[in-house]
Amino acid sequence: MTVLLTGFAPFGSSAVNPSWQAALLVASRRDDVISVELPVEFEASLPALRAAIEEHRPSLVVCAGEAGGRVAVTPERVAINLIDARIPDNAGAQPIDVPVIADAPAAYFTTLPVKAAVAAIQAEGVPAAVSHTAGTYVCNQVFFGLMHLLAHDFPAVRGGFVHVPSAPEQVEAGPSLDVRLSATALDAVITAALTTADDLDVSAGTLN
Repeated sequence: MTVLLTGFAPFGSSAVNPSWQAALLVASRRDDVISVELPVEFEASLPALRAAIEEHRPSLVVCAGEAGGRVAVTPERVAINLIDARIPDNAGAQPIDVPVIADAPAAYFTTLPVKAAVAAIQAEGVPAAVSHTAGTYVCNQVFFGLMHLLAHDFPAVRGGFVHVPSAPEQVEAGPSLDVRLSATALDAVITAALTTADDLDVSAGTLN
């Protein structure tokens, strides 16, 4: 059983991306995980993801990205069919109010057991919560593109997206998380996904 774990290249003014750093750490610990770095480029990200899936034929795909300002590792529950880029990507593109995939559904739910994943992360002593928005940047684009690809071309494969906080070296003040803890969290997500058929029957909702 092969697990594909992706992270992103650095973007903006940062020299590192904790999602990729954590993915590399997980792959170094687990023989069943293959890590692949995705570009932070709207045009190139989904072709790179498809190529990785076609090459490695995983049974599980977990894509990870950085969410600056978040204090916890957050498995994402829903991807929306919208790109509204606040900043340009690494290729200089800044699409606004366009769909990720034309004529596709408005949204897809993850097929990861996000509540079980959060419980598994918390059991490792790492802060975690279910998130109901992956934003409208390349992270959400990859999440939506992944779920569309799995629904149409790889229906037997489960997949989803997890955001990790910024690394301490990226921020002078504000929320951050050591990359080693982000890696521990991603490891826990993978284990939960491989061992949990039905998600936990507990609330992870929010009021706003």
